[in-house]
Amino acid sequence: MAAVVSDPAQELIASLLGVRRESITQVAGKLQKDGLIEYARGRIIVIDRPKLEDRACECYSDVKKEYQRLLPQR
Repeated sequence: MAAVVSDPAQELIASLLGVRRESITQVAGKLQKDGLIEYARGRIIVIDRPKLEDRACECYSDVKKEYQRLLPQR
């Protein structure tokens, strides 16, 4: 499975989620320990997207479906 790579700033992620930057560091560390992502210096590499999606809130699939409905791929 292909990895998804992004390079967001911790401050930006924290701001978008309404949490402290330290919380982002803690959660990213746990997800990395569990083998779902690689995380270093603001760079996130998703290693196991299906398992990461399983960890997300139960609303993730609903949000994903609505996004696809509103912005269908061509």
